Amino acid sequence: MSKCAEAAAVAATVPGAGMGQAGLRPSMVPRQASFFPPPVPNPFVQQTRMGAASRLQIFFLGIILLPIRVLLVALIILLAWPFAAISTACCPEKLTHPITGWRRKITQPVLKFLGHAMFLSMGFMVTVKGKVASPAEAPIFVAAPHSTFFDGIACVVAGLPSMVSRNENAQVPLIGRLLRAVQPVLVSRVDPDSRKNTINEIIRRATSGGQWPQDTVTWTWQGYTFIQLCMLTLCQLFTKVEVEFMPVQVPNDEEKSDAILFACRVRSLMAEALGIPVTDHTYEDCRLMISAGQLTLPMEAGLVEFTKISRKLKLDWDSIRKQLDEYATIACCSKGGRIGIDEFAEYLKLPVSDVLRQLFTLFDRNHDGSIDFREYVIGLAVLCNPANTEDIIQMAFKLFDVDEDGFITEEEFSTILQASLGVPDLDVSGLFKEIAQGDSVSYEEFKSFALKHPQYAKIFTTYLDLQTCHVFSLPKEAQAAPLIASNKVSPENHDESTSDKKDD
Repeated sequence: MSKCAEAAAVAATVPGAGMGQAGLRPSMVPRQASFFPPPVPNPFVQQTRMGAASRLQIFFLGIILLPIRVLLVALIILLAWPFAAISTACCPEKLTHPITGWRRKITQPVLKFLGHAMFLSMGFMVTVKGKVASPAEAPIFVAAPHSTFFDGIACVVAGLPSMVSRNENAQVPLIGRLLRAVQPVLVSRVDPDSRKNTINEIIRRATSGGQWPQDTVTWTWQGYTFIQLCMLTLCQLFTKVEVEFMPVQVPNDEEKSDAILFACRVRSLMAEALGIPVTDHTYEDCRLMISAGQLTLPMEAGLVEFTKISRKLKLDWDSIRKQLDEYATIACCSKGGRIGIDEFAEYLKLPVSDVLRQLFTLFDRNHDGSIDFREYVIGLAVLCNPANTEDIIQMAFKLFDVDEDGFITEEEFSTILQASLGVPDLDVSGLFKEIAQGDSVSYEEFKSFALKHPQYAKIFTTYLDLQTCHVFSLPKEAQAAPLIASNKVSPENHDESTSDKKDD
């Protein structure tokens, strides 16, 4: 028997090889609740369907109300601008000291009054519950959920606290000057150090002993545009808004040493009061949504709950963005931007087999028959990357290098894959050409390809798991032969190799 034939015999010990049977399989990997899908798949979308009656009402009310309200809002902004200019005169864009003295005493009450007048003229009927805490009692004021620019109502009712706002807003004519009058903490969404600088600035202000006003930390991404939202709101007879001020929350000793614990508790209390679920989506998810749209995927395909995933899996923005490119390559032709078993097999240039189905099932965490981007990121981090170790790569190379000459030929490569996947007529020339730079594959070429495509490492270890599961299910007298044969194409200490599976 030739070495290739012996290697094929070892690979064929997978139960059901070539017969399409599932065979024996290792137990499924446990799932951590922290990786379960979020209760709201896409919190950045607002879909409102209006009936014919609502459209007619908006049309007729708009004819009367829209021009009147637009004129009133424009008049109030023009009246407020001089006071905002006086308040911020000779002040840098990024304030280093709070606005004090006569400028604050004169301008702040006027701006508060005009703020109330503006929202009243737009048709907002505001109801306030609870008591507003002073800056000394609660230096940080959190408003949630941040869903539209009308969140400004909460800021006006709270007495114009300093807002956290993006730099671009301060550059808008008229509105930018009004924003600067409330002494905002300006952040940049492109500066990698902006988040750290913002945190430091809020800490500095919060520990100033009440010298600065309260800092408030608070637009759906898909839905109505700014103009559409304004038009629809101004065409309503009135819009009811309720602002509730909850009791001041003070961190305990444990939360003082871990700010995330305190933030999570406050977030949960606010969500409970609002009767809405909690998710870990952040602005980075919005950036991924934009990238997904540019890659011709549905925008919601890019949502992964970035902060939680990146923290638990130790991934950064660049690595997840790169994985989105890989995901789009696989899923761009599928319906709904999700990967099915056929697209998965086509990308890997392998047939649908028991081994491939096992790997697909491990990726498909909610068992709906498809892999979304979130499952893809988790699968690579938890399943494939841990499997892509130097030992596993060496073991795989030795298995393919049947004649042990340090190179893998296309015949050797084809023989092992055909037998292990149970497809005798499998054409692997395309995959082989991707790995090889010539007629054969060296270890360095093999390793380089494996590091760039960790999915194959998991296919290999899944195959080993299935093989081991089958061998130990045989009668004791039948177990020796496959193990002896496997030594001819596997590392000497095959029994010492461990599965790469880990709790995820």
